[in-house]
Amino acid sequence: MYPFRKTWSSIRQANLFPTMLLCALLAGLVLIGAIWTITWITDRLVSLEKGWLDTLLNWVVALISGVAGWFVLPALTVLISSLFQESVIERVERVEYPKAVRNEGLGFWPELWHDLKFTAEAIGWNLLILPSYFLGIGFLVSILLNGYLLGREFFESAAGYHLGKAEARILGKQHRKAIYIGGLTITVLSLIPVINLFVPIVAIVWMVHLYHAIQSSGKAR
Repeated sequence: MYPFRKTWSSIRQANLFPTMLLCALLAGLVLIGAIWTITWITDRLVSLEKGWLDTLLNWVVALISGVAGWFVLPALTVLISSLFQESVIERVERVEYPKAVRNEGLGFWPELWHDLKFTAEAIGWNLLILPSYFLGIGFLVSILLNGYLLGREFFESAAGYHLGKAEARILGKQHRKAIYIGGLTITVLSLIPVINLFVPIVAIVWMVHLYHAIQSSGKAR
């Protein structure tokens, strides 16, 4: 139920390293783009008389944006992964679970719309817990919250690939512990610099294995 080794093994066997590099590049560009946009807007809205103060303000805003982006990145993980999700699931299953491979895809746009809604929801929840940082427990609350959100969403994506979202949600409620531990693992990895750029792919592979492990255990009964 906790496929640490299988996840790494599948990444190698399915040759997902090029996809992971592309994912890392995209995640990096998203983060840099967000920082640049916020800094640019601040520069246009706030203009101090002294040039050095204006420059200092821009650097401070960029720094704060970078730190904020680091904490919000877990929420963006699902959105980034949506671009690779179907391809990664198919490649892993062809190697590990050939009998389970689907003949047709899910459709890119419906999945992207679903992931956009989830990202908005996740960012909303992360904004709601901002006051907890002033109490010194924000970091822990963030990990616990995003562990739940990411575990639920990535599992429903992997299981929904075969069952549909509604059935995947029902199955997920029956295996909350395993899914939550997977979500916590994904969240912690997404907070480690550099490694977090590859997490969207790792998360998909992890939940593919978890879904098939649950299905196998159910059939064994």
